Amino acid sequence: MSSGDLPQPFPERLRAFISNSQAVVDLRRYFGIDLPPGGVPFTGSRFEHLAGGGNRPEVADRFTAEDLVAVQTLSVTVPVLVALDLLEGRLGAQLSGLLQAIPWGIDMVDAEADILAEGSPADQAWHLLCAQHGVNWVIAGKLLARKRPQLLPVYDRVVRCAVGRPPSFWLALHTALREDDAALHRRLLELRQVAGLPETVSALRVCDVAVWMNHRALGHACA
Repeated sequence: MSSGDLPQPFPERLRAFISNSQAVVDLRRYFGIDLPPGGVPFTGSRFEHLAGGGNRPEVADRFTAEDLVAVQTLSVTVPVLVALDLLEGRLGAQLSGLLQAIPWGIDMVDAEADILAEGSPADQAWHLLCAQHGVNWVIAGKLLARKRPQLLPVYDRVVRCAVGRPPSFWLALHTALREDDAALHRRLLELRQVAGLPETVSALRVCDVAVWMNHRALGHACA
């Protein structure tokens, strides 16, 4: 294999999707802006907005029934027994305690790395969710992204196929967002503005949707 055939590092792969001229078109399509007659937005466009969002102050530190419906808009379902435990049981109480220790209302780019590092409350919450029967890393990540949309990203198999598998996606994305005086983060905010999306759509969601839509359209097996 020649050096030219080597896979691009994570930051370069990510920037390639974000700088693609198709990104604005994809974002508008996903969120249902100026759709043609008969067109409908993707169900995931309701993920962060359903019932006012999962991070509004009165529910930011506990999981609600609306959160469980919200993750279904991203094509995953929390098993019934786990859902009940989240809403009424010990699991919900444990996660509430961890959520209280995860900063609210802070963008990933502005967070210190230790907030996302191994052993942090966010990492503990992710592992606790993954330990539940029928809950995989995709479901766990989407549940946490619903509660902390500015800080914790949606990450699924399509995005993983698109940008690679760094040892820690959270930390790799955190580093990429902060490089070059946060150039990538500023680009995501520019995409949000040009696409006409509300500010309630976080920079992380802009990134996720831009990558997911483009890679999915290319017809990769991961989709």
